[in-house]
Amino acid sequence: MGNSLKDQFLKAGLVDANRAKAAKPDRPKNSIQNRRKGSGDVDAAKRAAQQAQAQAAERDRQLNLRNNEAAEKKAVAAQLKQLIEANRLPKGEGDVAFQFAHRNKIHRLFITTDMHKQLVVGSLAIVMFGKHYEIVPSAVAEKIRARNDSGVVLYNDPQQIKDHDRDAEGDHPVPDDLMW
Repeated sequence: MGNSLKDQFLKAGLVDANRAKAAKPDRPKNSIQNRRKGSGDVDAAKRAAQQAQAQAAERDRQLNLRNNEAAEKKAVAAQLKQLIEANRLPKGEGDVAFQFAHRNKIHRLFITTDMHKQLVVGSLAIVMFGKHYEIVPSAVAEKIRARNDSGVVLYNDPQQIKDHDRDAEGDHPVPDDLMW
């Protein structure tokens, strides 16, 4: 019983020695090929796992970007609120109605004559604060404009006013006390 199948076939004369040797290497080749096939399945599984992990990492990165953008917007809104609340000027019971256009509508603020002059020359500006309008100094308006351009409703840049006045007046001076 200790004889292998090859030895039994040789004794029985069913195969010769050369044919028995030729049959021997087939078995290791098949086992190597089987391992390679199996490792191919393992490689495919590894690739699929790596691809899934890469997709999850990309999804997490996108989510983090959206969260960071939302946090940034929230921080900017808090900064704007703080700037306006700290620097807004009291409108009071002004005797002059200052009219300005915003979002295709004309709005009116009652302010003092001094505030009116400062708004015209550009040392004050009107900004949007929630659903209301507030008057702030021009330096604060520049800070607001740097963070959110749509927050500044009316700001007359003094440099542009001087340039415009020089170009527009020419030989025909326009009085500064015109109101609409």
